[in-house]
Amino acid sequence: MATAPADLLAAYRLRWKRRRLLGRAYARRHELTTRIDRTTAIRKGDILGFSTVRNEAVRLPWFLDHHRRLGVTHFLIVDNGSDDGTTDLLAAQPDVSLWVTQASYKASRFGMDWLTWLQMRHGHGHWCLTVDADELLIYPYWDSRDLRALTHWLDAQNRPMFGAMMLDLYPKGPVGDHPYHAGDDPLAALPWFDPSGYGIRIQQPMGNLWVQGGPRTRMFFGAEPRRAPTLNKVPLVKWHWRYAYVNSTHSLLPPRLNRIYATDGSEAPSGLLLHTKFLHTVVERARIEQVRGEHFSNSAQYDRYYDALGENPDLWSPHSRRLTTWRALESLGLMSRGGWV
Repeated sequence: MATAPADLLAAYRLRWKRRRLLGRAYARRHELTTRIDRTTAIRKGDILGFSTVRNEAVRLPWFLDHHRRLGVTHFLIVDNGSDDGTTDLLAAQPDVSLWVTQASYKASRFGMDWLTWLQMRHGHGHWCLTVDADELLIYPYWDSRDLRALTHWLDAQNRPMFGAMMLDLYPKGPVGDHPYHAGDDPLAALPWFDPSGYGIRIQQPMGNLWVQGGPRTRMFFGAEPRRAPTLNKVPLVKWHWRYAYVNSTHSLLPPRLNRIYATDGSEAPSGLLLHTKFLHTVVERARIEQVRGEHFSNSAQYDRYYDALGENPDLWSPHSRRLTTWRALESLGLMSRGGWV
């Protein structure tokens, strides 16, 4: 069957978009200063972790240990102007290579230009996990099978990507009233989540999912749900230097990497990014980030969101569910084995 002219034009535009994104990353490499480079320790077959962080000294000990236990061998991290000890904490980790920058997070496509450059240089041929410091990846059997087992199965299935939905976690009661200390398990501080109320669509022309819902939509965007945060991500990819994330890790180019779902009535494998944003620190951080204006394309539109976070909200509802096992999450349809047994 011949390809329609409109489809050919869309494919052409996406190819050029990908090239522009790679060009941006190459140009912005000069914004990064190497603090410590241990990438010579990377070996063939290593699973790599990528992240941009700012003032995450409280979260990072658990974040690093969690993903080490999953099988991440080396972390490549950009520190964007931290002043809380994050930089020294990361530099002291023997499995971390660290770059620092004072450049604009927003102007770098929210850190993606910097990470794309590092992925181009160091990620080619590796399974790469790209996550924020407030995201903890889990998946079916994560407590007994590491990422090597998962990626080996994905390779055998000729699936170079693995999708995950962000699941917002929160405490019962005002979010700022539950102190958290570095090294503690954040899931103990944030044991609740919304078990339902999620909407899903497929966006064109890239064919990526668009998932919204959860407590942020329920509490802060009830009148305008289309403006709520996007929850779908593709955090784990068998990287090629020609790949590029388009919008955070919500979508990629080439567009085939966005096909994390099945279209034949079966289920595709998927996991969750347990989102620990709502630790007690979120109240003060909301006030700071509202002034900085670095986290949204049009930050002024999100003033009410920041105002609400700064008022120490209670996200719990009678419909909230307590976090237990991955099997319980799978039974709710929030993740899937998709044939991996």
